[in-house]
Amino acid sequence: MPRKTNTDKEKRGSRGRSSTGETRTPRPKPKIDFTVDALDFKNTNLLKQFVTDQGRILPRKYTGLPAHYQRQLNRSIKRARQMLLMK
Repeated sequence: MPRKTNTDKEKRGSRGRSSTGETRTPRPKPKIDFTVDALDFKNTNLLKQFVTDQGRILPRKYTGLPAHYQRQLNRSIKRARQMLLMK
């Protein structure tokens, strides 16, 4: 039995996107205007910028931080949670 071929070329490459061509609006990136010393667990106002409403830590993709600072940020957020400064 011969294989069925896809004659409808328009369906190819859609990969789950809507047919109207709408693109997703990107999440706004927080502004990086702090010194490395400010990445401290006591500085909760700064740390809250890198946490979602549900309390999840934003990944590097959204924060735009280098890996070294992202690890420091994660450590600071987790310490602030442990000290009950953040939820």
